[in-house]
Amino acid sequence: MEQAMQGRNSVVLLTQPRTTGARVRNTIAIVLLAAGLAGCGAVDALVDGFKHAKAVETDLAQTIGIRPAVGFNWNNGRLTTVSVTFPKLIEDKPLREVAEAARAAVGKQFKQRADNVVLSFSVGPTATTTAQAIQPQATN
Repeated sequence: MEQAMQGRNSVVLLTQPRTTGARVRNTIAIVLLAAGLAGCGAVDALVDGFKHAKAVETDLAQTIGIRPAVGFNWNNGRLTTVSVTFPKLIEDKPLREVAEAARAAVGKQFKQRADNVVLSFSVGPTATTTAQAIQPQATN
């Protein structure tokens, strides 16, 4: 009976270091991956990008008087597109002035020029309540 237990204990001892070794390798891989992401600016794009977008929203709310929703797209560390969506039409300011304010706020807060700044306005639901389908006419 002692021999059977010794064999069983040795199996447990042999498998334990493999599990610990796998944990150590996984931990090292995670640390290296995190360090690699931090080095390439991906963390900055995710974390700081949202801060920059909120700052653009605040800046435009002060300048225009209406707080927009701001989204952004990074590609290889370059700011490719920033979308600025206002919740309604802005009737008291010319569109050119709104566009210049948006472009200036993006450049100031993101600290780089975006390839495209896309402006949009939500106009709400349409006035029609139902759509009517045209019935096909029978031909003989």
